[in-house]
Amino acid sequence: MPNIQHLNPAELHPSAAYSLGVSVPATARYVHVGGQNGIDAEGRIVGKGDIAAQTARALDNLSAVLAAGGARLDDLVGLSVYVVRDADIRLAFGVWAKVWANRGVPPMVKLLRVVGLANPDCLIEIEGLAAIV
Repeated sequence: MPNIQHLNPAELHPSAAYSLGVSVPATARYVHVGGQNGIDAEGRIVGKGDIAAQTARALDNLSAVLAAGGARLDDLVGLSVYVVRDADIRLAFGVWAKVWANRGVPPMVKLLRVVGLANPDCLIEIEGLAAIV
């Protein structure tokens, strides 16, 4: 079975935080995860005003949805991260670095700054795309 290839061409500046591209074989099964926020099972904001706490919870939620679809964080090929206004993205990436740790080459990451999210107390939203080969 063909493998997923992380594309980080030598002629481009490398990043330890994300892959520049990913090639997925046609035989892969995908799990798409909609935007996850720092919200607990009761619908409460976790870490109001704290992007690190909200990122940790959003990643826990992302992981739970992946598991429900038969995937793991290791299967991620892409993330879209939406950060509100001037929230300190370094704190969020610090959480991501701890969660990803020694999993190997990270997925592609797209970061967008937005005016706001559906809940005005949310500072970050994370969508994921996993490919199972």
